[in-house]
Amino acid sequence: MRKVLLLVLPLIVMESATAAEIRNTIVDSVQLTVEGPAVQSTRIGSSYSVSGSNVSVTTLGGLTGSSATTPASLSAGSYDINTDGQAFTFSEGVTIGDTPVTAQSTLDTTGRFATPALYGDSITSTGGNTGSLAGTLSATGTPTVTAGGAGTTAIGQRTIELSVFD
Repeated sequence: MRKVLLLVLPLIVMESATAAEIRNTIVDSVQLTVEGPAVQSTRIGSSYSVSGSNVSVTTLGGLTGSSATTPASLSAGSYDINTDGQAFTFSEGVTIGDTPVTAQSTLDTTGRFATPALYGDSITSTGGNTGSLAGTLSATGTPTVTAGGAGTTAIGQRTIELSVFD
């Protein structure tokens, strides 16, 4: 019996030496966000195309005058039917590109672009409006948030963690 006790006693002592700790964590938070204005704009380049059959070309049309600060302009062509009385096809297409923008406009008093400079392919996003956006933490542990205007988010969160036998 003594031998069994001598074997079990160290296990009991070791078990009590590693007694669990109890930990309690409470985290309260409020996050308020107002989106900023944005402009994403892609400049469209100039292009010209012409095609046809039974068409004679006196002067081929095209683009002229392109530079880093101005878009190209159209140079008219001169075309005629090659054989009178015969079927013909003719197609001419032109896209005049965007004039380069060197700077965006400044923001107005609400934090939005007053008059954004845009290219032919553009996506604009107006900035948020704080409106009545608000958030508070209270001693009772209940975060409260008040909705704002467009382009805002409000998140209130309470996290409670209880660890036993960590």
